[in-house]
Amino acid sequence: MSNRKFFRASLRLLRRLVVLLLILLLGPVAVLALGDLDMQTHWRDASLSSSGLAPKPSQLQDPIILVYGARAYNWRGAFGIHTWIATKRRAGRYYTVYQVIGWNLHRGRSVVMISRGDPPDFRWFNAQPELLAEYRGEETEGLIDRIALAAREYPYPYQYRVWPGPNSNTFTAYIARRVPELGLDLPPTAIGKDYLPGGAVIGTTPSGSGWQFSLFGLLGVSLARAEGFEFNLLGLSFGFDIDDLALRLPGVGRVKL
Repeated sequence: MSNRKFFRASLRLLRRLVVLLLILLLGPVAVLALGDLDMQTHWRDASLSSSGLAPKPSQLQDPIILVYGARAYNWRGAFGIHTWIATKRRAGRYYTVYQVIGWNLHRGRSVVMISRGDPPDFRWFNAQPELLAEYRGEETEGLIDRIALAAREYPYPYQYRVWPGPNSNTFTAYIARRVPELGLDLPPTAIGKDYLPGGAVIGTTPSGSGWQFSLFGLLGVSLARAEGFEFNLLGLSFGFDIDDLALRLPGVGRVKL
């Protein structure tokens, strides 16, 4: 192929990628224009109180694992969500919440936060949380032990990038891969979930039910029973979930058919 033909082919490919990127941005733009994002409240005044979704520890004797996600603060919520994991042991008097908080770096602290006694279903700066997964059963107590261990062994305790990762969703996905029994199907809005630890380009999906190829969370493709088929371009993920018969759209999330 001559240099001129190669240049023309490269230019056509670049144009197609730009068009595809603009199409993918329609989702976040629609959320920004039509969604219920709180664009006014200052973060100091925004609520982190309980949403009332989770059962109170006093009302629940059995162990439980809950995974929540809520729209990121301000305009970032048009693109993605913040996720976290909450656990309660058998006859426990409180929940333990596992999450990554990026601003801890400014204080010279680890981004991994493990809090005991805080509400598991808190609003994320006024954003209402959504229950992404719930796990109960005989194995739950053992899974809680493995979650605690995985959180302590998270490989990026002093690194954080909102995009493309490692971030809070990278943390949740890391734990999910370490505890595949959870079968955690993170939505396409969990930007950072495809940032594979250690610079790996091939790994399991967070649900543990399939495989994915990913270049630092910027470009990739995955195929799994739980997540279905998903393509990632610059952190904007889209695809089709056969298991749930749903579209996976950037900014919007899962849309049932």
